[in-house]
Amino acid sequence: MTRTLSPGALRGADEVSVVICAMAGDDNAYGESVRRRQNTIRQLFRRLCREPALADDLAQQTFLQAWRSVGKQGASAHADWRRRFDAMPDAQRSEFMRRVIDRKRPKGLAEAIRKLKDKLVADPPTIATRKASEMALEVLVAEMPELLLGSADLTPSNNTRTKGLKEVTPDDFSGRYIHYGIREMGMAAAMNGISTHGGYAPAGGTFLTFTDYARPSMRIAALSHVPVVYVMTHDSIGLGEDGPTHQPVEHLAALRAMPNMRLFRPADAVETAECWQLALENTTGPTVLALSRQNLTPVRTLASADNLCSHGGYELVAAKSDAKVSLYASGSEVEIAVAAQKELAGRGIATRVVSVPSLELLLAQPADRRQAIVGNAPVKIAIEAAVRFGWDAIIGPDGIFVGMSSFGASAPAKALYKHFGITAEAVIEAASKRLNVK
Repeated sequence: MTRTLSPGALRGADEVSVVICAMAGDDNAYGESVRRRQNTIRQLFRRLCREPALADDLAQQTFLQAWRSVGKQGASAHADWRRRFDAMPDAQRSEFMRRVIDRKRPKGLAEAIRKLKDKLVADPPTIATRKASEMALEVLVAEMPELLLGSADLTPSNNTRTKGLKEVTPDDFSGRYIHYGIREMGMAAAMNGISTHGGYAPAGGTFLTFTDYARPSMRIAALSHVPVVYVMTHDSIGLGEDGPTHQPVEHLAALRAMPNMRLFRPADAVETAECWQLALENTTGPTVLALSRQNLTPVRTLASADNLCSHGGYELVAAKSDAKVSLYASGSEVEIAVAAQKELAGRGIATRVVSVPSLELLLAQPADRRQAIVGNAPVKIAIEAAVRFGWDAIIGPDGIFVGMSSFGASAPAKALYKHFGITAEAVIEAASKRLNVK
């Protein structure tokens, strides 16, 4: 039980402050355990207390009073805010509660995405997924007033600014688009603060390879469960002539390895819409959308009210009999898997295709669901224009991987895919060889 101490129980109160501040600036403080620092402070109080037997009580009281004093500083401001809040119209107060207090997404979000998917299936576009992302954002900006977009000096490349979206400027903060400049880490840090404050759902873009610059702030978002969205375009060697400095190879694996970081790499416009929905519905951590620069052939040709990307993977093309080969791919390589499946099936080799927009989400599924998606085909082949790391969880250590094992090069996208052997022909050859079929 803490006893009330009389004024003057501590001699040299200023000395206490000076010593504690000195401890905070001491290099050793960073390496010491919290318990050791607490013991140091206790010893200080015992030395300075007029009644040493009461030193522990005094230390507790001193810091508790200081903590409560800081809390009281905001009491008047909070009372003023509460009066303004209570005077709001009901609709405005309800919106404030949804966005800031409850942090819920709009009820119409899923329906808006479903309508967009129906439109995309009715008239399938052959476009880059960065452009598909822009199409999704046109719908989402209208549906979700708290969606705050931006880019680190790459707006035309990231396709993060929708038509008519007003900019935030030094003189006018009423806009919903922020030009962050060439400040990838600063952009990611600012989005952490905006999201944590509440009321806004920030999403910002740059090239996927530049996550190296943003990574410290992205890691804080994952660690702190901050629901921000990173629109990371130019996601592979498919970006072409900008060359290996801009071509991400190890980045997908590195981001998948980060706890609580969700990564989606959609294969076409329909998957992109679904992945945007999942990114915004993820309110317990950050999400990366890895999007292509190059145009991709539509692979989702049938309407579905369900979000097929929600389990991380799904069977896109079924085998006509018991599958001998399962092909797994993400993003721009799904169309390669579909082309290989068609040829293998034509040769009498039963083959299925599994689209894997989120490898780590697939691996997080319950065992029975995961097994149903992965299947039991004796030959398993993963296809991704990135390093193999992580895919063995699906294909096993003896599975076949068609992808990258080095940095990229500068050339047109199609030439690079051929040069690095990421083609339907390479997949067909690997499957046939494993099955001893000519």
